[in-house]
Amino acid sequence: MDWNWKLGHGRTLTLGNRALIMGVLNVTPDSFSDGGQHYSLDQALAGARQMIAEGADIIDVGGESTRPGATRVEPHVEQSRVLPVIEALVKESDVIISVDTYREETARLAVRAGAHIVNDVWGVQREPAIADLAAETGAGLVIMHTGRERERDPDVIVDQFAFLNRSLEIAKLAGVAREQIVLDPGFGFAKDTAENIALMDRFAELAAFGYPFLAGTSRKRFLGATSGGDGEQRDVATAASSAMLRLAGADIFRVHNVAMNRSALALADAMLAARRERQ
Repeated sequence: MDWNWKLGHGRTLTLGNRALIMGVLNVTPDSFSDGGQHYSLDQALAGARQMIAEGADIIDVGGESTRPGATRVEPHVEQSRVLPVIEALVKESDVIISVDTYREETARLAVRAGAHIVNDVWGVQREPAIADLAAETGAGLVIMHTGRERERDPDVIVDQFAFLNRSLEIAKLAGVAREQIVLDPGFGFAKDTAENIALMDRFAELAAFGYPFLAGTSRKRFLGATSGGDGEQRDVATAASSAMLRLAGADIFRVHNVAMNRSALALADAMLAARRERQ
């Protein structure tokens, strides 16, 4: 069933029959696999253009690394990295833009600059005012599960429901429309290899939420632990995981290598289309 995801500035994206790709654009010096590659404005724009040409539907702009052990940056530093990129992208492209931040102040400035989506890795629980911002502006909201800095249930799916239901309640109380929300199970965020594999294996159980899902496995450590390699060497495993998660029900895929994942997801979409024809 199609889902019309309502975004900021009057935009929408249709989720359902075709997998959508969110290209990762880290404007940071220290992200785990691409730190420094898009650090300058020119580098960031070149990277965004390449991802758009390869089929990215969304460009996700982040100004602070979320890798384990990364140093947090001051809000003004994060904003000095992401806002010029968003402003430049708006001027030269109609691509959907997401801002990867858990700070309400950064999110507000990014939406004002032209971003359509706020992608919050703390699931609106670190700064609940992000939910208020989404309600006020109509921006799309990605609510991600994390296991960081809290007690977790040992069952990965039970923990998904415990955390994300709290996030959804915060969003509902703030007045965020159901059609604005996409959920993310947070692969790699305080989850070990076994937990990530279990989450992939049981991903279909998350359909009980009744929301579309974004999956972000790209180049994560658990892929290296199972298939070997670092950074770009994990792109093949990423594409394989994207195809598997698409067949299990995911709608959007946050990736570094857009072209490879687009090919893998095209095959998964063809299989899903054949499945629908038989029904």
